Amino acid sequence: MLKYKCLVLDHDDTVVQSMKTMSYPFFLYGLNIFRPGQTISFEDYVRDCHHYGFVELCRMRFGYTEEELSREHDMWMDYVLGHTPDPYPGICEVIRRQKAEGGLVCVVSHSRVDNILRDYRAHIGFDPDRIYGCELPEAQRKPNPYPLQDIMKRYHLSCEDLLVVDDMKLSCKMAAPLGVKTAYAGWNGLNVPEVDEEMSRLCDYSFSTVEELSRFLFDG
Repeated sequence: MLKYKCLVLDHDDTVVQSMKTMSYPFFLYGLNIFRPGQTISFEDYVRDCHHYGFVELCRMRFGYTEEELSREHDMWMDYVLGHTPDPYPGICEVIRRQKAEGGLVCVVSHSRVDNILRDYRAHIGFDPDRIYGCELPEAQRKPNPYPLQDIMKRYHLSCEDLLVVDDMKLSCKMAAPLGVKTAYAGWNGLNVPEVDEEMSRLCDYSFSTVEELSRFLFDG
C-alpha cells in the first residue's frame, strides 16, 4: 500500500540537476547584459532563490524592471530548449515505482510545462499526471496553495494523501495552509548550510539522499 497517493514534485534541483550547471551560469550571463559589472556568488544566489524566489531576487537585489524580467525569461526559454539537465541518480526509479504501484505524480514548478515534459519523456518514459508550471498566472504559482487545492479537488484526495518534495521553502509556504506534508530534497548538492538547516526545520521530513526518500515511501 502506498504511503502517499500523490507525490507532488518540484522539478529543478529536486528531479533534475539544473542550478549549478544551467540556471546560475545563465543568470550571470543575463546579469552581465542587464547590469554590467554586477555579480552574485553561487551561495548568495542559492540563498536568495530560497528566501525570495528567482523573480523576487531579480527585483529586490538587482532592480529588474518588468520588461527586463520578460526579456530574461525569453532568453532563458531559448537557452533551455538546447539543454536537457541530468536527473539525480535514483529519482527516476522512485517516480516509476510510485506510478507502478498505482500512485499519482504531479509536478509544481516554476519551469515551463514543455521543458518538464521533455525531461520526463527523456529520463523517465512517461508524463506526470498534472503539471503546474510557470505558464500559470503568478497568483496561482507556488507559494500560492492553488496547485495543491486543484490536485485534491481533481483527484478527490485529502491533505493526508499528498507529499510535497522540494528543495526550496516556497513549497512549505504553499503546503502549510492546507496541512499537506513536505519533504526536503537534500540530495541536490548545493551545499549551502543555511538552506539545509532551515529546510530541515521547516519540512516535516528531510532526506539527504534519494535512497532515503525511497525507503521512506516504499519500505515500511
